[in-house]
Amino acid sequence: MTLFSILSPLENAVLWLLKQFHHLGLPWAWAIVATTIVVRIILVPLTVRQIHSMQSMQKHAPEMKEIQRKYKGDRQKLNEELMKFYKENNINPAASCLPLVAQFPVFIALYFTLRHFTKHVPVGSNLSWLHIVPDITAKASTHWSGYLLLVIYAGSQILSTYFMSATMDKAQRTIMMIVPLIFITVIARFPVGLVLYWVTTNLWTVGQGLITRRLMPKTPAPSWPRRQPAARKPDPEPVKAPEPAKAAVASPPQPRVRRKKRGGTRR
Repeated sequence: MTLFSILSPLENAVLWLLKQFHHLGLPWAWAIVATTIVVRIILVPLTVRQIHSMQSMQKHAPEMKEIQRKYKGDRQKLNEELMKFYKENNINPAASCLPLVAQFPVFIALYFTLRHFTKHVPVGSNLSWLHIVPDITAKASTHWSGYLLLVIYAGSQILSTYFMSATMDKAQRTIMMIVPLIFITVIARFPVGLVLYWVTTNLWTVGQGLITRRLMPKTPAPSWPRRQPAARKPDPEPVKAPEPAKAAVASPPQPRVRRKKRGGTRR
């Protein structure tokens, strides 16, 4: 009851916004979509901080990996060094979660609104969506169209996680993409209008990620002194085996030349 009393003003604000869009001619389901867009527009400043935080994390990713490698055996020292590094480089790792945290109260307020929705709308109001979902206040598991919306939710959640987890390592990103599939069994018990809200905000995140990647320049990696590999010692020159002494070649004997004696023979 305490939570309900705290969120009661927010529930009234959500209901008032839904009625305003409905008075403009939108069906109740599309009023939920329009309300979601308004919420995301209000959260644009937090989204900008989120994008800047992600870019800063990506820029300094090599340095943080080096710190993790250096202190991987000391968890406390690792956390201290990372906090010190965040402070020196003006990085707020929690900024990437701000839009999600800010949407959670709206999510709960919309849940309570849809739970008592029939008390605030005229009897016989059209609560369908695209003539596929018959009732946005019913649980998603009560109709085949609810399961179709759950499949769309899972796909949109995986895509939004892909764009918003660029600074995570491969294992963390895989976990963040698998978690929505696990939570389908829980979300199936929520009203269809609540699933529609989350699908809309996921698609907004996907579009935001596409625009960010196209318009915003990529942040170059900083030129910080990396650990240079040890210089390789030159291979020692192979020791040459001494050449065998050449045997002396005897010169061939020179023919003796007989000299003629001077003078004739005596008679």
